[in-house]
Amino acid sequence: MGRLLGEKGLLPDLILSSPAKRALKTAKLIAEELGYPKKDIAIRESIYEQDMKAMIGLIGELDDKLKRVFLIGHNPVITELANRLTGGGIHDMPTCSLVSIEFPHTDWKQCAVGVGDAALFERPAKAKPTDDNDEELPPDDIIGT
Repeated sequence: MGRLLGEKGLLPDLILSSPAKRALKTAKLIAEELGYPKKDIAIRESIYEQDMKAMIGLIGELDDKLKRVFLIGHNPVITELANRLTGGGIHDMPTCSLVSIEFPHTDWKQCAVGVGDAALFERPAKAKPTDDNDEELPPDDIIGT
């Protein structure tokens, strides 16, 4: 996924990660792929605790100078957060999937109100639905592929 982010020019001003081993490993792999200093990854316990109120608070506290922030977290709260920020449409974010959400403003405090647009949603190839998979995705579920 780091390579895909780089190809699309989606470079972070900040990477926030859960302290969990797998999340932190993912954050470090993405950072390495994008040339982001691993030492600058910000570890936040609230991401691991999976409390929606804390996650929204974390986003609202971001410095408005930051234009693009990567948040590496866990399900089910990461899918719920993506839906809350965009107004819905993302049914599941399997391990190592990503969603890029664009907002019509530059104030992070306004990001919790469902005004974001899921400009890109990608799943790892092994998690994408196939004919053998019963999961039906609406056309707006995978955007930008």
